Amino acid sequence: MNQIPYIPETAPFDAEQRAWLNGFLAGLYAHQNSSATATAIPAIAAEKKEPLKLLFGSQTGTAEGLAKRIAKESEMKGFSPQIFQLNDYAKADLQSGGKALIISSTWGDGEAPDNAVEFWNWIQGETAPRLDKLDYAVLGLGDRNYSDFCGASKKFDTRLEALGARRLIDRAECDVEYEATAKTWTELLWQKMTPANGASHVANSGGTTNGVATTTETQPDLKTKGAFSKTNPFPSKVLHSRLLNGAGSAKQVYHHEISLKESGLEYQVGDALGVYPKNCPELVSLTLTAAGCTGEENVTVSGEVKLLRDALTNDFDLLKPSGELIAKVAANSKDPLFTHLTGDGKSEELKKWLFGRDVTDILTLSGKKIEVTELVPLLRKLSPRLYSISSSPKAHPDEVHLTVGAVRYEVHGRSRKGVASTYLADRISPEERVRVFVQTSHGFRLPTDQSAPIIMVGPGTGIAPFRAFLEEREATGSKGRNWLFFGDQKRSTDYLYQEQIEGWISKGFLTRLDLAFSRDQAEKIYVQDRMAENGREIWDWLQAGAYFYVCGDASRMAKDVDACLHSIIQKEGGMDAGAATLYVSQLKSSKRYQRDVY
Repeated sequence: MNQIPYIPETAPFDAEQRAWLNGFLAGLYAHQNSSATATAIPAIAAEKKEPLKLLFGSQTGTAEGLAKRIAKESEMKGFSPQIFQLNDYAKADLQSGGKALIISSTWGDGEAPDNAVEFWNWIQGETAPRLDKLDYAVLGLGDRNYSDFCGASKKFDTRLEALGARRLIDRAECDVEYEATAKTWTELLWQKMTPANGASHVANSGGTTNGVATTTETQPDLKTKGAFSKTNPFPSKVLHSRLLNGAGSAKQVYHHEISLKESGLEYQVGDALGVYPKNCPELVSLTLTAAGCTGEENVTVSGEVKLLRDALTNDFDLLKPSGELIAKVAANSKDPLFTHLTGDGKSEELKKWLFGRDVTDILTLSGKKIEVTELVPLLRKLSPRLYSISSSPKAHPDEVHLTVGAVRYEVHGRSRKGVASTYLADRISPEERVRVFVQTSHGFRLPTDQSAPIIMVGPGTGIAPFRAFLEEREATGSKGRNWLFFGDQKRSTDYLYQEQIEGWISKGFLTRLDLAFSRDQAEKIYVQDRMAENGREIWDWLQAGAYFYVCGDASRMAKDVDACLHSIIQKEGGMDAGAATLYVSQLKSSKRYQRDVY
């Protein structure tokens, strides 16, 4: 044998499996052909691979995981990858040139993830350097439910080009179901990029390259191919659900306990649980009526033939009409307002008009029936919903707990419901199984130093991960101080987990508790108001090495809390605005300021 055997890319394995098998074959070759490999293996080891920089911006860990996966794949393509957070742009040395891949999510209203904020400030600043030597490509991760879809990656792409960097391929924008789009983007990328040395696609037999582990250190267990995951969710049993609010509350927040027994799924506090929901039967019936269908029609979904009613229940998003559906109905509609709003230059007006309207609302505006074979491709896939886990696996083995507010409201003459929140609250029978998976959150973790103090700001259902944090610290005997800011509408009805929280206070485990119930007095009080009242103490805790965590609404609460934190640091630390911003940036880069916001 005079050539090292390897698994071709056309073989039915993913990149990680091919890498493992190629490493195994290389090792087998070395063992059986020692005389030949004396020259062959060193030649490969000495081969200089072209550097490839991968920079990620990730709020929950998805972009980070994807960057690591692409890095492994790039080694098979003859590159030597290095992985950085976008905030580590100085270490990546983009000004020196080369090839760089930017993989980033977006949070809030088109904003950069926490570990990409400094990068964005750098490239958009007046002193931003020219990047004429850089070749780059951008992959954006987002959710079309949000107004500025993939907003951060769009900004990165546009600004890098303005600074003189050369685009390798066009930016790709991934929705929640990102796998297919990401795969197409990477395949196009590999076609475009040929390593300068024309390197072989054969993997190393082991070791690390520029800090990225190669085949022998990242051997996937091929037996786990059927393991439960996002693409193969675990059918779990809901063990118990209870309403956390008292009588008279304007809210319905439920505590759900879900079994993970025999699933093989593991999680850490800070992770999220993905739930695949089902649509409300009433909404399915309304949609069928608006479409002029019975529900007994046969349709094909992902290669499977099923009844239309079943497909609308399990597979399609009936709350968010797609742009394709809107365009199709607009072409047939006789409604003058709707046709006006779907015209050129009306996107912002249309966005406002669509608020609260669903697929049923759009279908009722069609001037003629859309045939089923045309309708189904126009519907968005029903994506899983992610919920912050509110339990510690050490406190509740084989279980995962969620804290979920049931969404119900009236708008446009109809009652509306959140899909997953009311599915969990109302529609799960005792024998039914809920399909779930664990979504790892690399950027929302307790400090490894158990003696480090932590400050947690979590109003409403934002309490979820902090219940988990406190359970974890209690179970592990952590000696670090714990400070919780919690708020909601009324103490008498909306004090979530009151008994457990006050039990921690009475034992001295929860060092400080500050409550903000907005409707218990004439002037509304929020968690950021309680923070401002305790600014000196917060500053002292930060100076003592405290970690600062926020969970909850991204659009208002998280911004208000962030502004308050800047103000406290500026006032108590005797800093100007610029120095306070730098201080907060340093907290983020050292992972002492973490957010789980939505």
